[in-house]
Amino acid sequence: MNANWREASFTKAVRIGEVFRLNKVLLRFINVASAYFFTDLFRGFERHEAVRRLFGDKTHAVLSGLKVQFSRIGGYMGVNPSTGHLIVNPDYLRNGDRVDIYLDVIHELVHVRQWMDGKSLFGGGYRYVERPTEVEAYRYTVEEARRLGLSDERICRYLKTEWMNADDLRQLAKTLEVECP
Repeated sequence: MNANWREASFTKAVRIGEVFRLNKVLLRFINVASAYFFTDLFRGFERHEAVRRLFGDKTHAVLSGLKVQFSRIGGYMGVNPSTGHLIVNPDYLRNGDRVDIYLDVIHELVHVRQWMDGKSLFGGGYRYVERPTEVEAYRYTVEEARRLGLSDERICRYLKTEWMNADDLRQLAKTLEVECP
């Protein structure tokens, strides 16, 4: 089977909820000022090997205690460096590509683990694509994307963000050993 078939199959699986399920009822009534528990919104992540490798035997405890806050400020997802809470744009969850959402959650869970380990998520005076915590999170996410069978071309589309210029993307891709066209 070729990579496009695997990618299409994964996308279909995400849509029908085999990989993870968003609690769509709760998502409709999100109060941006409130915090929610991760496991109330993202169902099934505790069963994924990629997540279990991050948190080991503490996976259930970490995910069930992880808070999610919603904010329309900013792009997609992030981790609050003061609290370790996940910050999510609700519009992204409603309208974003399900593969990208899955990979972003994996990426941000790496940051949650880093925060739990006492690492500074934003310090050090590094550029975004050179920051050790970002490189680690992207490396882990690319590993998961490859495990799912995504092509390097699709991984490059995932890596590209509006806050990265073409040189930044090339540098990040090279660091992660991803071939971008």
